[in-house]
Amino acid sequence: MSKLSDAVKALINAGHAKPGYTRASADVQPALINFASSAKEKKVGLPAWVTLSTAVSATLNCPEAMTSIFHLANSSDSQRAPVQNAELIREVGLKCISFNGIPRSINTLGAFYGSLPSDVASSLSTATTREYTAANVEARKKDGLALWDQVYLGFERKLLDKLAQSHPDLPVHIINGHYGNLLSDPRGKKTGANVGRVLTSLVAIACLRSQTGVGPQVTSHVFGLRKAYENGDAHAEGQEPVEGGEWLASNDGNIWMLENIDKLVNVICCGEGTTFAPGMRAKL
Repeated sequence: MSKLSDAVKALINAGHAKPGYTRASADVQPALINFASSAKEKKVGLPAWVTLSTAVSATLNCPEAMTSIFHLANSSDSQRAPVQNAELIREVGLKCISFNGIPRSINTLGAFYGSLPSDVASSLSTATTREYTAANVEARKKDGLALWDQVYLGFERKLLDKLAQSHPDLPVHIINGHYGNLLSDPRGKKTGANVGRVLTSLVAIACLRSQTGVGPQVTSHVFGLRKAYENGDAHAEGQEPVEGGEWLASNDGNIWMLENIDKLVNVICCGEGTTFAPGMRAKL
């Protein structure tokens, strides 16, 4: 196999191209503590604030923040085992793929796993739950379309038609590849963590808000969160109650959520704006 020249390697790893992780500054831990404290005051439970802060951290390519979230979660609720918190964080990181793309989830989940205590890492589930088989493929596609319909109720078919105008396979991939096989939880899943209907909306909102530039999608998923409660999806069979979820779906909850996402973005990125798609730094 051919080798990259030193010049090519240097260009790939040039500082202006930001080739590595976003490092967590000393201000990140206090910001996360403040976020968790504010969530507690608003009666927003641990799964919700861990989901929001993890999705922000994954979007910004900051696995060190994810590790801080893990330790903060462990110290915040002694009733939850550390492995539960680790499973939740990595399931959120997986679902971030649907909004951020694959590379950041690969990198942040790998670094997060490497940061875990050995006893926690060795206790994480190793069973796959999303493999398509001849026996489950139609059910998974059906579940994906059902989740899509819940999120976009009132516009669900019109939006699919509009997406198909952009590319005929766009709605096919969105429904089957994301809503069916990733964003909806596999039926009968018994291992790892379940990030259900409400928490999945929180993942979407946190990722998209942290990216910037996708206001229409943020709006859609804020409405999607509201519809989870308005139409009863949040309380459907198999859905775990999310403490504070209904308040987060209100106007006051929306404002609190968006403002706190912005605060975390500002701290993780040291006030320089999102790392998701800001363009390259000017060469010095």
